[in-house]
Amino acid sequence: MEVYPPIFQAPMAGYTNFAFRQIVREFGGAGLQATEMVNARGFVWLDEHDCEHPDRLWGIKDEPRPLAVQIWDNDPETMAKVGRRLVEEYQVSVVDINFGCPVKQVTEKAHSGSYLLRDPDRMYAIISRLVEACAPTPVTAKMRLGCTRNSMNYIKVAQTVERAGAAALTVHGRTAEDFFKGSADWTRISEIKQHLDRMPIIGNGDLETAEQVLFAYQNYNVDGIMIARASLGKPWLFAQAAAALEGRPIPPDPTIEEQQKIMLHHYNLVVERFGVHRGTMLMRKFACCYAQNKPGARHFRGHISRVENQEQFYSVVEQYFPKQSDIDAELAKRETFLDAKS
Repeated sequence: MEVYPPIFQAPMAGYTNFAFRQIVREFGGAGLQATEMVNARGFVWLDEHDCEHPDRLWGIKDEPRPLAVQIWDNDPETMAKVGRRLVEEYQVSVVDINFGCPVKQVTEKAHSGSYLLRDPDRMYAIISRLVEACAPTPVTAKMRLGCTRNSMNYIKVAQTVERAGAAALTVHGRTAEDFFKGSADWTRISEIKQHLDRMPIIGNGDLETAEQVLFAYQNYNVDGIMIARASLGKPWLFAQAAAALEGRPIPPDPTIEEQQKIMLHHYNLVVERFGVHRGTMLMRKFACCYAQNKPGARHFRGHISRVENQEQFYSVVEQYFPKQSDIDAELAKRETFLDAKS
């Protein structure tokens, strides 16, 4: 399966639901989108008890392809069972395995996610069984450099992933111990390709601009780029990155007024699915992402985090979401400061 442009939207728990994917799709630029990660054991339990499947699968039957679903667990047979269901019932394009999540609920409690990096043999069993169950649909994996900075076994793990039959591997340039602290180590990501025979490598970590995406793609021996957290407040970043990779002019960020409309469109999609109260609760964190790094963002977060209904949400956005005048004033202040220093 060819992915073009070679830009991947990362699966992020609590964020990359259908509403977010729809916003990204409207801008374009993502060669492959992904759902939130799905707990395979929980999926099976819901099946056995005739319950509705989780909201993390919202929309996937009807939305455009290609689309990847990421799953996690440490039992090969459970993973195979869920993978096969995703292929047969949901017709997903890719089944991705999470070997990168550093959250304690997944690692220490469930012995899954990045915990499995310490056990390449178990990883091999999971991947090979899933490849067999999902054929001919490709199975991919996402990992970190290791569990800790003193146990970075990424070369051995990558070779294991390839040997098990995975179609591609995404590598986040941190260890599980790091969570999101420090900087992603792209130099280590770039080492991996030379130790493999055929498997494509997708790099991930700290890519916040189209220029950074282009630099990473051209300089770090990867076959693709995955964009994660930076896109949560900038879903147009994929389109900008695609333009950079294709040598086209990079489209400017939407104006502040346009960004506000995008956020409200996002909010309406969430409310349409979950209802006003729950949709408003879920959208609080997204609204904070849209305001991130803008003047007055902290003040906006303080108000938006308390809204409970549609009227309050719209009112806070109208009053406190950063405005162009705020940004112009901040830029003028910085210029005055730099002039004074020089």
